[in-house]
Amino acid sequence: MKRVSLVTVRKRLVAVFLISMLLFAVIITRLGYVQFVLADELISKAESSWSRDITFEPERGSILDVTGDVLVGNQSAPTVMVVPRQVSNPEQTAKALADILNMSEDKALEHVTKQISIERIHPEGRKITEAQAQSIQSLGMDGVYVAKDSKRHYPNGEYLSHVLGFTGIDNQGLMGLEAFYDERLSGKQGELSFFADAKGKRMPDIADVYQPPEDGDDLRLTIDHRVQTIIERELDIAAEKYNPDSAIAIAVEPDTGRVVGMSSRPDFHPAQYQEVAADVYNRNLPVWSTYEPGSTFKIITLASALEEDLVDLNDDHFHDSGSIKVDGAKLHCWKGGGHGSQSYLEVVQNSCNPGFVQLGQRLGKEKLFSYIDDFGFGSKTGIDLEGEGTGIMFKPEQIGPVEQATTSFGQGVSVTPIQQVMAVAAAINGGYLYQPYILDAWLDPVTGDVIEENKPELKDRVISEETSKEVRHALESVVAQGTGKGAYVEGYRVGGKTGTAQKVGPDGQYMDNNYIVSFMGFAPADDPELVVYVAIDNPKGTVQFGGVVASPIVGAIMEDSLPALGVKPRKDGLEKEYAWPEEPLVEVPDLVGLSKKELQTYMVDLKVEVNGEGTEIIEQTPKAGVKVETGATVRIHLGN
Repeated sequence: MKRVSLVTVRKRLVAVFLISMLLFAVIITRLGYVQFVLADELISKAESSWSRDITFEPERGSILDVTGDVLVGNQSAPTVMVVPRQVSNPEQTAKALADILNMSEDKALEHVTKQISIERIHPEGRKITEAQAQSIQSLGMDGVYVAKDSKRHYPNGEYLSHVLGFTGIDNQGLMGLEAFYDERLSGKQGELSFFADAKGKRMPDIADVYQPPEDGDDLRLTIDHRVQTIIERELDIAAEKYNPDSAIAIAVEPDTGRVVGMSSRPDFHPAQYQEVAADVYNRNLPVWSTYEPGSTFKIITLASALEEDLVDLNDDHFHDSGSIKVDGAKLHCWKGGGHGSQSYLEVVQNSCNPGFVQLGQRLGKEKLFSYIDDFGFGSKTGIDLEGEGTGIMFKPEQIGPVEQATTSFGQGVSVTPIQQVMAVAAAINGGYLYQPYILDAWLDPVTGDVIEENKPELKDRVISEETSKEVRHALESVVAQGTGKGAYVEGYRVGGKTGTAQKVGPDGQYMDNNYIVSFMGFAPADDPELVVYVAIDNPKGTVQFGGVVASPIVGAIMEDSLPALGVKPRKDGLEKEYAWPEEPLVEVPDLVGLSKKELQTYMVDLKVEVNGEGTEIIEQTPKAGVKVETGATVRIHLGN
C-alpha cells in the first residue's frame, strides 16, 4: 500500500480550500450582482408578469377663443373594462352588462370569458353615460371595472367646425386643430396596476399602484368669438339667400397675421362628422381651395405698379373702349362699350380690365411675376392648419404676352383665399408680409397660466409705406365711389376691392353663368385693424357680381365687428356717392331740449315715435349726428 506523505496531504487540503474559496467568491459576487445590479430589472419583470394595468385616459386640453370662451371642452364618458379571470359568475355578469350597455348577452359573454388579461368592451362599453357607469358600479361585479374617460364637447355646434376639427373614439385628433396640435392636447395616460397570480386571481396582500394621467395643455386661439359669431351669422344668411355651391369668410389682423375669424359653408357638427360626406369635413376651404381670384388680384398689380413708380393715379389717364388686343387676343372689360377716358384712380374704382392689362405691360413679365412671388403666391403661407394649398402659377416658360395680361387682372392663375388675405394685408399695412397663425398661447389646464405664447412672424417687406398709403386711398375710393359701394359703412372708413371670377369646368373651359364672386375689405382705411374676405361660389337667383353679392356681406361683418373690437366711428372718410335708385342717408338732428311744437320743423324726412309725458324732449334714439335711411324712425322721450 502506497503511503501519502504529510506534505502531499497538506498541499491537497490547501488546493481544496483555495478552490472552495474561489467558488464561494464567485457565488458571493454573483449574488451581489443579482442583488445590487439586476435587482430593479428582475423586480420589474416579476411585477410585469404579476401586474394587470387598467388605463386611465387623460383629460384632453380645452380649446378657447382669445377672450377665454370655451370652444371645445370635455364631457365625462367612462369606459368598461373586464378582467375575465376574476369574473366569478360569467353568465350572470354578461347578462347584467348586456342589459346596461344595450348589447346581446352572447356578445357580453364573449367579452367576459375571453382568454386575455384585460378586455375592453368595444364599442358598447366605450364612452358610456354617467348613469350607465353608476349602474355597473352599484352591482359590484367581480372583475368588472369602470375606468375614467371623456369625450369632446362642442358647445356651439357647427361653429368654427372646419378649424376646430374633431377627434376619434380614442380621443385622438383626426382633423383640424384637434389633429394639428394632437400631441400637446392629448396629454399622457395614467394607470391603476394591481397584482394577480398565474390564474389571474387578485393578490390582496400587495397594494395597488396608481399613476395619475397628465392632462393635455389648453389651447387658446387668436379667434375672437365676437367676430366669429358675426361671420357665422352672415354666412348662414348668404347660404339661405343664394344657395351657393360653397361660401367662405376670413378675418385677419393685418399688422400681425392673427386670424380672428374663419368659416365656410357647407359646415358640419364636429361630434357628428360621420353624418356628412367626407368632402364636407376634410376640406377647410379658406386654406385648401384654389381658384382664379378675379379682380381682387388687381390689388397686387396696382401695388406693384405704384411701387415701381410707373403710374400716377390722378394725372395718368387711360381710354377704355371696352377691350384691348394683346398678341392677337381680344381681352374685354366687364362693361360693354368700356368706361371711356378715365384717370387711373377711376380705372381702380371701375375695376377696368384693359386698364390693368396696361399696368401689367408697364411692369413687364419679370417684375410683375417677381412681385406676385414676393407677395407669397405660389407657396404656402405656413398657417397652422392642415391641408393648406399652394395655388397654381404659370411656369416661366408658359408666360407669353396673353398670360401676362390676364394675370394682371386675376385670370389664368389660381390662389388660395388665405394667400389673398395675407397678400392684401401686406399691401395695406405698410408693406409687411406676415405668416398667418391661429395659435395664440398654450395654457396650464389647472391654473390657466400661459405656458408658451405665440408671436407674429414677419416674412418679408414687399412695398414701401408710401406705396401702401396710395393703395389704401385708392381702395377706399372703390368703396365710396366705385364698384364696392355695398361694403360702405356709415361712420367707418372702409376700403376694398370686388372680385368676379368665372369658374373653369372639368373640360378646362370656362363655365357659363357660374362665377365665384368675392370682396376683400379692410378698415379703418387709413390705419387698418381688420381685413375681411368673403367669397360666394355660384350664388343662385341673383346677378353674379362681387359688388352685388359679396361686398354687402363684408359691409355687414365690418359694421358689427368694428364696434365689438372697440374701433370708434369717425366722420373724416370719403363720402359715398349715391346712384339711382339709392338715396343719401339723412343725418339725425339734435332734438334734446326742443319743445313738441318745435319738433315739426326738424323731422321732414324722418318718422317720430313719442314716449313719456311732458312738454320738452329729454332723450332721443338714435343720437344726434347718426345717419339713417330716409323715412327711418326716431324715438323721443318727453319730460318736464
